[in-house]
Amino acid sequence: MSNQPMKFDETMNQQTRKRPLLEIDKPTTMMCTVVAVDHTTLCYRVCALCERTLSENPATACKYCNFTHSFNPTASGSKRLFRVLMSIATDTKVFVVIMFDRAARVLFGCSADEFFDFAKIHPYAAMAAGRALEGEMLTVTLTRPKNGNAQHLRVASVVPLSSGFQPAIETLRELYREKGAS
Repeated sequence: MSNQPMKFDETMNQQTRKRPLLEIDKPTTMMCTVVAVDHTTLCYRVCALCERTLSENPATACKYCNFTHSFNPTASGSKRLFRVLMSIATDTKVFVVIMFDRAARVLFGCSADEFFDFAKIHPYAAMAAGRALEGEMLTVTLTRPKNGNAQHLRVASVVPLSSGFQPAIETLRELYREKGAS
């Protein structure tokens, strides 16, 4: 690197360089459109007490608070939380983000347990929910993952922009009620 002063062109190129999507450790809020939702794994099981991840095997108990469960037999063993992988598009880029329970409840309009129970009765509900959300315009706040191994930006908050927005569960209830009536 030389100690010579920079030319005007070099200074301008450094100043007009594109800003990264997310500044380090700063949440970024932007408008986007839902392009696609991965309907294959919308939720996962966690311990009802400590919310640590459990396997999908219903017989699996939490290794960390199993002792606590033995003293409180009325406590339910597990519950489900949303983990939604989706593609979104801004005005300049399309990328994959991950949305966890608090933000996903806004778009789905119910708990992950309620959606899972609904999907057991209606096998194509997860796919239909993804299709119902495609094209929705949203304001999202994105953050960098706290886990160094994570691949996708996280949706910290979401606000639907359409005044006629209807959560996915309401759309599905209407859809399956109409199919049941015919």
